[in-house]
Amino acid sequence: MIHFRRMTVAGMLMMAVMLSVSAQEKKVQKRDKFEYTFDLPVYVEQLKRELTYPMAWGNSPIKNFDKWKAEARKKVFECMMTPPRPAASFNMEVLAEEQRDGYKAQRIAFNVNEYARVTAYLLIPDGKGPFPAINALHDHGAHLYIGKEKMIRPFGVEQEVLDDAQAWADNLYDGQFVGDYLAKNGFVVFSMDAPLWGERGREEGVDRSKYDIIAGNMMMLGRDLCGFMHYDDIYSTDFMATLPMVDRNRIGCLGCSMGAYRAWMLSAMTDRIKAGASICWMVTTDVQMSVADGKREYGGFANCLPGLRQYLDYPHIASLACPKPMLFINGTKDHLFPVRGVKAAFGIMHDAWKSQKADNRLETEIWEIPHSCGLKVQERMLQFFKKNL
Repeated sequence: MIHFRRMTVAGMLMMAVMLSVSAQEKKVQKRDKFEYTFDLPVYVEQLKRELTYPMAWGNSPIKNFDKWKAEARKKVFECMMTPPRPAASFNMEVLAEEQRDGYKAQRIAFNVNEYARVTAYLLIPDGKGPFPAINALHDHGAHLYIGKEKMIRPFGVEQEVLDDAQAWADNLYDGQFVGDYLAKNGFVVFSMDAPLWGERGREEGVDRSKYDIIAGNMMMLGRDLCGFMHYDDIYSTDFMATLPMVDRNRIGCLGCSMGAYRAWMLSAMTDRIKAGASICWMVTTDVQMSVADGKREYGGFANCLPGLRQYLDYPHIASLACPKPMLFINGTKDHLFPVRGVKAAFGIMHDAWKSQKADNRLETEIWEIPHSCGLKVQERMLQFFKKNL
């Protein structure tokens, strides 16, 4: 009994020491003078005034839209830094397969670039193809344990992955996997992990705080992590175009949150995409980076392309998708994107589509929803893709 008490006291003392160390570690050292507040420089408004976006459509001296698009795309690719080398062969392999209600699910592996062989999910509708196809681009959510599994119901994996994927779908997508919903309605659907998500993560395990360190190390190697993500989205779309069940002239893309950002970027940067749907990611830099609005960039290097803001803002880049059909939905209850910034961005894009007499192909909508992609939004996307693919 005495020994037990001693052990208990020793344990309590050890716990007290650990808590004391923990408290010391959490103590923040602050100086009376500073230059950054709310994760922004105190002179952020001055920096924003100096962003004139000289390469934007309407600002650029180039008045021919196709020539402008070629030059603006060239600048975006330049800011994406050195690309990963394309794979000599995609060399697709089917790892597992199961029949679902109206479609077949495959877990596949392929070479997305010369450096990385990745696993992905591919959903194929029953019947005779080729079918229209969707590249389903997953979100960020500061949740890196799963990626592609946020878009397509996984199988043949650990129970923890299955549980995590369902919980994520319940939280952000009203319990429905977007990819499975579209496949059941006649679309081939593909989804893979972005770099640092899912099976492309860290050997040491998930740690959001390491994301920016890894991105910095990539930059030291002359590469940009966000740029790699966009190149992989382009390369994976090229891969989709080689599949016999896919109609290469009817490939679209979609995403929510970071997936929405990826969707309009992908639509802007490759002509293989014929239509795109972007849910809950569009704004102007002026509103996104604002102490007054209580807003700043939350995704870190997930959408950081060096130097690009010196030439083009987000809606200017999205306008490179013109004149193809595009659907944008944002929410009045979305705490990440203030409505005034969303409306300003939508206005810029509509000016571009109007200039090409294609404004009927740009659909921008503001719903009374939070940062999410629920059943009604998914139904709206399905209608959009049935109409345009």
